[in-house]
Amino acid sequence: DDLTDDVCDAATMVATVVGQDLEISDDGVFRIVRGVAADRVISTIDPDARHGHKTQSKGFDGYKGHIAEDPDSEIITATTVTPGNVGDGAAAADLIGDLIHPTPEPEPGSAVSGKRRDNRAKKKRKRTRPKVFGDAAYGSGEFQELLEDHDIDSGCKTQAPSPPPGGLFSKDRFNIDLDANTVTCPNDVTIAITGRADHRRQVSFAEHCTACPIRNQCTSAAAGRNITINPNEAVLARARRRQADPAWRDDYRATRPKVERKLGHLMRHRHGGRRARMKGRTKVDADFNLLAAAVNLARLARLGLHTQPTGWAI
Repeated sequence: DDLTDDVCDAATMVATVVGQDLEISDDGVFRIVRGVAADRVISTIDPDARHGHKTQSKGFDGYKGHIAEDPDSEIITATTVTPGNVGDGAAAADLIGDLIHPTPEPEPGSAVSGKRRDNRAKKKRKRTRPKVFGDAAYGSGEFQELLEDHDIDSGCKTQAPSPPPGGLFSKDRFNIDLDANTVTCPNDVTIAITGRADHRRQVSFAEHCTACPIRNQCTSAAAGRNITINPNEAVLARARRRQADPAWRDDYRATRPKVERKLGHLMRHRHGGRRARMKGRTKVDADFNLLAAAVNLARLARLGLHTQPTGWAI
């Protein structure tokens, strides 16, 4: 007889859980995999859950909850939930969907007189350019480019390049000139950048490193120093120049903590955002959204939301 859908799903799950820890060698023998499978399934009753890490030493199992907040009113404007192994930046575009695809402003009502409607049409509204704040998890080149493409100011922090082990020269000590397509090292050696701009490219200083007088400060690799050119290198460079402005830093420091405080509100209670009460990403996502709605109601009450003859007011 044909197997039912439930039995097929159960068999697929068992095969996935067992198979992710096995590999077939060249001689056809099954062996335990040395390492951890990518996107490892950790639960047979909640297959969407994943291992996650808050820090390198502190992990968790389950999901990540992400929020977007209006910094002025401190109202949560969007939420989403991802498996625990998904980076924070991967959910960013979903959280700012209202800025990427804004709702068109309604046309003046038909009840308005012709003269008043004409005056309204002539009066140009000054559009406030939106700005998105986020920590370094949201400062990737892809997300920074998304903000630029949609005319959104960025308050997202982009990390400086990490230096190689041993305190050697970091990438920002090299002058990357994307207009001239060249990279100049701290010893004033210039190498041309080759390859497609929409791909990751490697610039090698190998032949110049052997006799370089400052080699010990730059690289310990036998093959010499390589510099990777990111497809979004120009966007990242603009972001780093922008965040060097003291005004940008002051704005970031004044605004970013509001989101952290709101996350603290969501995590406050025993059965709040800290623990998932459901199984499956769809249900966890709905529950987290409901929690955000409850926190918003509490915030509106604190702001003094009340009714009056013309409607709701704060």
